[in-house]
Amino acid sequence: MGQLDGRVAVITGAGRGIGREHALLFASEGASVVVNDLGGANDGAGSDAGPAQQVVEEITAAGGKAVASTENVASWDGAKALIEQAVAEFGKVDVVVNNAGILRDAFVAGMTEAHWDSVINVHLKGHAAVLHHAAAYWKARSKAGEQVAGSVINTASASGVTVPNAGQANYGAAKAGIAALTLVAAEELERYGVRVNAIAPIARTRLTLATPGMGAIFAQEVPEGEFDAFSPANIAPLVAYLATEKCPHSGQVFAVQGGCIQKLQGWTVAETTETDQPWTLSEVESRLAGWA
Repeated sequence: MGQLDGRVAVITGAGRGIGREHALLFASEGASVVVNDLGGANDGAGSDAGPAQQVVEEITAAGGKAVASTENVASWDGAKALIEQAVAEFGKVDVVVNNAGILRDAFVAGMTEAHWDSVINVHLKGHAAVLHHAAAYWKARSKAGEQVAGSVINTASASGVTVPNAGQANYGAAKAGIAALTLVAAEELERYGVRVNAIAPIARTRLTLATPGMGAIFAQEVPEGEFDAFSPANIAPLVAYLATEKCPHSGQVFAVQGGCIQKLQGWTVAETTETDQPWTLSEVESRLAGWA
């Protein structure tokens, strides 16, 4: 008996890296999995049905249940088709793992509109689109009197929620937006029996290996038999737990890397100054002088 027996999961970006590990673990725990991956390059260019199909073949060879999807989640219609495919193939949707992402790093002064739009579209819009269609599906089931036990796990990043990374204004903004989207969706969807959480993972993937200043760290070889702190397989158990039917957590963002899981908190008040008179520029300057 697996901890995800009978659950149907849609996992985006599941053809490689972290998403692939999610799909393999979910299937081994009894879930039926829709393996979604457009199969594009790091920057989102092109498409290839191979990565998603290869993961499906790994799952089915091990006795699991999975189907491939190459829908583009950055498209509202593509996200709708993805949810509809899961229902058509397996009869329902219980879990959505939003994981698909690309990188088009550039410093703000040199960033093009295409750099910005492509990353925002895949990450932030891609999360919102799949979440929207899944939420509409769960709302309809709940309104029809069915008992819903849905779970959404979004993928944020340290680049957007804890450590600003120069050269990733588009990526960081998208990931910060995903964290905010998670908190809002958790508030909205609780009434329908749906929990929404996010993770901020650190692991060895195509994207991290291509990130300037980080690639060399992630590429370091780990001696055989030693714990590989950057293996993407370290991320999947937390996500699988958040996808279980009885998991109590919702509206949370968890950092996860290697053997460490941390519960994160958002913006907090660091300093306060108040007045009972209208502000003047000089008064603001005086009050804030020690804050820099």
